[in-house]
Amino acid sequence: MRMYDLIYTKKTGGKLSPEQIAFWVEGAARGTVPDEQSAALLMAICWHGMDVEETLALTLGMRDSGDKVNLSSIPGVKVDKHSTGGVGDKTTLILGPIVASCGIPCAMFSGRGLGHTGGTVDKYAAIPGLKVELTQDEFRRSLRDTGFANSAQTGDITPADRKLYSLRDVTATVESIPLITASIMSKKLAGGSDALVLDVKCGGGAFMKTLDDARTLAKSMVAVGQAHGMKIKALITRMEEPLGRAIGNAMEVIESVEILKGMHADSDLARMSFRLAAEMLILGGAAKDLATAEALVADSIASGRAMETYRTWVAANGGNPKALDDFSLLPGSAHSVDILSEASGYIHALDSRSLGIKAMEMGGGRSSKDDILDLGIGIEVHANVGDKVEKGMKILTLHHNGKTGNPLPADWIDIRPTPLPKAPWLLETI
Repeated sequence: MRMYDLIYTKKTGGKLSPEQIAFWVEGAARGTVPDEQSAALLMAICWHGMDVEETLALTLGMRDSGDKVNLSSIPGVKVDKHSTGGVGDKTTLILGPIVASCGIPCAMFSGRGLGHTGGTVDKYAAIPGLKVELTQDEFRRSLRDTGFANSAQTGDITPADRKLYSLRDVTATVESIPLITASIMSKKLAGGSDALVLDVKCGGGAFMKTLDDARTLAKSMVAVGQAHGMKIKALITRMEEPLGRAIGNAMEVIESVEILKGMHADSDLARMSFRLAAEMLILGGAAKDLATAEALVADSIASGRAMETYRTWVAANGGNPKALDDFSLLPGSAHSVDILSEASGYIHALDSRSLGIKAMEMGGGRSSKDDILDLGIGIEVHANVGDKVEKGMKILTLHHNGKTGNPLPADWIDIRPTPLPKAPWLLETI
């Protein structure tokens, strides 16, 4: 089999067989396929796409290129959640304890932040002592004992994806639906869960800017999951502004705990987290319909079971559960600066990317993978898109430890005299 033939087939709009795709992926992972030939095939895929069968073959090839997590010893339907990410997205911290407290094993692998988006692993690292990198045995033990397991990916999971993604990053082939699908789904299938809820972000603060693009990606991932026999559902959610009131690792832990204690229940963040948890309960078999699932979620909050599960999980993984009730035990900041509104009117836009970059420059995010984070700093968001504000009103508070970064760009906020109807956070389900 020759890589030249694979490249030519896809360059001319043809279809690759599962055997051809497996040959390429294995060669890319082992280094027997030259980078220039992989880059050429990536560009051909970017131009001509892949059908579901090809995308599944690519997904499975990436999955099988490295270690896989075996969760068969854990009873029940193991459910995972994946979000395509966004500034202030802390839904995992909220829904994990809820789902586990309702009797459904919630098994999740999370990433570290890079650039303007925060990583769930970094947020959990703000809890003193909490172990964020688990061995497979530790991961299974956490899932068995507490109903919840979350870890940074360890070992050698999907090395072919790492190799191909690094090539995509330098060849302008990141924005390809089949390649995005295979990258995400290969890691999810390697994680060992039986069911998956997808949160596909859409809007100016998301990777997918339009509803059509978000819908196409969601359908692609759902089709691949279903072709593999996985229970799967996708929600397309609005991402035009930071999610929640906190941007920054320890601050996002605090906000997630407050929601689990019943606060901020009318916020988009709470509604989104509760809905994602309800969908996970349905896929896991705890509820037959959305109304029943949402009632279970509400009861887990009202009864305190979700918070108790959170405390148990933190303690079981080496963390100090007292930090969930005494926030002074979390990393903090020494200084704060208020950003005031320069006009009266209605907020039409908040540039979440600019705010994410600001938090990164203050030390809360990484510009390179080796950067050391300041887990205590962050940005407090006091107003949202659609809110009425007065000149001089506090819009943001920057909490820092002496590193303030560059000024926010002039267009980070758009205030106009005309009201703006509040847009729904949920755009579509697939």
